[in-house]
Amino acid sequence: MTRVLSIASECAPLVKTGGLADVAGALPAALGAQGVQMRTLLPGYPAVMDALHDRAEVAHFHDLFGGQAWILSGRAAGLDLVVIDAPHLYARAGSPYMAPDGRDWPDNPERFAALSWIGAHLGIHGVAGWHPQVLHGHDWQAGFVPQYLRQMGGGPATVLTIHNIAFTGSTDPGRVQSLRLDPWHFHPEGYEFYGGISALKSGLMGADALTTVSPTYAAELMTPEYGMGLDGVIRHRREALTGILNGIDADAWDPGADPAIRPYRDQEGKGANKAALRAEMGLPDTDGPLCVIVSRMSHQKGLDLVLEALLALLDHGGQLAVLGSGDPGLEQAFRQAADQNPHVAVRIGYDEGLSHRMIAGGDAILVPSRFEPCGLTQMYGLRYGTVPVVALTGGLADTVINASPAALARGAATGVQFSPVTAEALRGALTRLCQLYRDGDTWSRLVANGMSHPVGWDQSARAYAALYARLSTGR
Repeated sequence: MTRVLSIASECAPLVKTGGLADVAGALPAALGAQGVQMRTLLPGYPAVMDALHDRAEVAHFHDLFGGQAWILSGRAAGLDLVVIDAPHLYARAGSPYMAPDGRDWPDNPERFAALSWIGAHLGIHGVAGWHPQVLHGHDWQAGFVPQYLRQMGGGPATVLTIHNIAFTGSTDPGRVQSLRLDPWHFHPEGYEFYGGISALKSGLMGADALTTVSPTYAAELMTPEYGMGLDGVIRHRREALTGILNGIDADAWDPGADPAIRPYRDQEGKGANKAALRAEMGLPDTDGPLCVIVSRMSHQKGLDLVLEALLALLDHGGQLAVLGSGDPGLEQAFRQAADQNPHVAVRIGYDEGLSHRMIAGGDAILVPSRFEPCGLTQMYGLRYGTVPVVALTGGLADTVINASPAALARGAATGVQFSPVTAEALRGALTRLCQLYRDGDTWSRLVANGMSHPVGWDQSARAYAALYARLSTGR
């Protein structure tokens, strides 16, 4: 059995801002069937501390980046956890990264350097007799793990997963001392990045293996368009990089047993959920497809393109229901669209139950992201028989089979892809969607294909297990 310590800044269902949390929360159970014993190291945010039970103190630090810290072993939400109880760093209101006023915590570099420092320490010294063979860090928040291991004299093999390369964990070079970094590694082969310090760059250069969350995103990262200034680093480490597609929690997202919806096992049951969603969102009946969006509102997610292309859907009798929050300008623009058209409904904010009801009740789900490392909502759509309309990028390209004439002829299509990522191309995709919807037999096949498409963790867990086994050999 391979022993792995996962090092993450968030983990579903305890604390979540994005897909990283879903991966960190799902991997331990998925890997158990593959002979991997995984524990997860998390910061002691209030929600984590409140959920932790069967806790035991396994280490104490008098000065962890500015204050005392206790390392606790325990369980929460079915996960084996190691938690950093450091009130001066983590006992705060707000999100893991931002204060209640929406601004980043000014000491975020130190807060997550502490996560990496403890991860490296546990890699060497273990947790109450349990010694990991692999340290698996996630994104920039765990980026300094390989660097700290080097400074501490070496330890287990290291993996760094890139969930979103847009977030580099960068700060000014004057923090070298406060971050406990060896100044001799402030150079392009270390953690220096355009004159500053980058935790992600440190991990990309120092980890034994790199993974990212889809094969297409792995290839995209080597290009200036998607590499966010790190494409040269990725090309340099290309032999260490593997794209392993994310899965979804098939128990939490099961249309046949979902308590938030009217459960169904086939497309016959979607009708009742569609009627219920229309009633909840105040939408009238129409003969076109009901499209849904469940998303953070940002430029990355391409929702401005939806606003530009919206008439192509509405003119064909379609409807749009939106759940999300983020950019104030986009929020206001969607509110205005709903005010101007009775076939558009918008809810600003996030509601887990409503997200399930929207995906169950929609005919199609729109994911027009400009870049998308993996994406999960299109896979939720497939599972619930809600046809994805996606940009041809990242994990969206890897999880949806376009309804091309050849794919339709083979009976293999599961959704609609469009490229380039422009409003004009999205208009064409929405028009195509409405045409497919009017062809009852073709639409039924699309829905059935999606519902039978594998979207769980089995295949990806096997790939991770094989990677860990290779890295841990001889350690």
